[in-house]
Amino acid sequence: MPVTSANAHAIRGAIARLNNPDCSRFASQIRRTGGCRQPIHLRGKVEHWDRATGTLLHRYSTHLEPNGVLRVPCKTRRASRCPACAETYRADTYHLIRAGLVGGKGVPASVTAHPCLFVTLTAPSFGPVHTRRQHNGSVLPCHPRRDAETCPHGRVLSCTARHGTDNDCLGEPLCPDCYDYTGSVLFNAVAPLLWKRFADALRRHLAKLGGLTLRDMRDQLVVSFAKVAEYQRRGVVHLHAVIRLDGPAGPISPPPAWATLDLLGQAVRHAASVVIAKIPTFEGEPAGVLRWGQQLDVRPITLDGELTDQAVAGYVAKYATKAAECVGTIDRRIVPGEDLAALPVRDHARRLIAECLRLGAFEELADLRLTQWAHMLGFRGHFSTRSRRYSTTLREIRAERERFVHTEEITHGRLPLLDEDTVLVISEWEYAGKGYSPGDALVAALDCAQLHGSGGPRDL
Repeated sequence: MPVTSANAHAIRGAIARLNNPDCSRFASQIRRTGGCRQPIHLRGKVEHWDRATGTLLHRYSTHLEPNGVLRVPCKTRRASRCPACAETYRADTYHLIRAGLVGGKGVPASVTAHPCLFVTLTAPSFGPVHTRRQHNGSVLPCHPRRDAETCPHGRVLSCTARHGTDNDCLGEPLCPDCYDYTGSVLFNAVAPLLWKRFADALRRHLAKLGGLTLRDMRDQLVVSFAKVAEYQRRGVVHLHAVIRLDGPAGPISPPPAWATLDLLGQAVRHAASVVIAKIPTFEGEPAGVLRWGQQLDVRPITLDGELTDQAVAGYVAKYATKAAECVGTIDRRIVPGEDLAALPVRDHARRLIAECLRLGAFEELADLRLTQWAHMLGFRGHFSTRSRRYSTTLREIRAERERFVHTEEITHGRLPLLDEDTVLVISEWEYAGKGYSPGDALVAALDCAQLHGSGGPRDL
């Protein structure tokens, strides 16, 4: 690594931290955050008082901590911002999804007998893009065309290259000038609406297949789901969903006998084919219609087959920690008036961002809030969502972990055993910043590397 003024400043800061008497306490805070890359700084205190006698039983204050602050994990879900916290989020999501498939976390094991499908809803094509295709383990040519036509811009719409997994051109249009950037951005913007209408259409068609009204079906059948959004390299989102049929009480009750796996598959295919989202007229263009792509993947989830519960849970949890970084965009909001030419992004992503900003200026499209979500290429939905009765919640999983840690602290004598009914807890906290200085960031990286067996300050 070349020595620059910034590197020299970081090294001096790291040496100062390592020679500071509170370095061991600083290292302890790093470990307690799990190696968080951008920890939140809190300043304050916690006091435990005996309600009957007014005696102070225990007191903690941050004034004796390094820099007078307590560092806690940022808890972001995005791996591009903090891999450590994103890994915790991924693991929590994994257990949440898997509990809805095989039981656990308050869900009975009998849920494995409920009809359940793994569904992938795709985006339509907005123009040919470079892709990596495989068949029986062999990489196929990208877009081979024997009699390839030439587009109006003079480009031959064919590519015979066999692209590698890290090839920069993956997802790039064969002809950027022919690519429908407007359609791509608008599809991302209406994808949450398309999902809502898909879920509504799915319930309506299940009721129709069962010979019931929608209101009557609710007394017999509940549709539970968990979904995640995945960005494709071309810049549009696909939705992956676990869809399960339950009885009226959720996973603790079996669905009626008529609600079979085949019936669920029919309803899913019907709903995906009929739902649409209308785009209002703007810039003199007629009103448009967007729908799901023709590629629809519907597969049953089994305990020991081709698509297992572990594979599905791992797949959903993986994409719950990702955003649009695979497209080559930036992980922050785009400031209005920002110089797009100066952004460190791929040209394809730059065009998508520019289209978001252009479309966001039209009053007819104001409800889509494209300007605010330009960095997400128009998509403004939640990446990972679930229905209320699918399984447990992330809040419950985190609360369970906090109770475990609290019990461990009491067991090892780091916290007193207090009766909550007789003890008054007074806490005062304030936000004091986040992240590390360059020197502290270097020490934190070295400490985490040593913690995981990859060396550390002693190896320098």
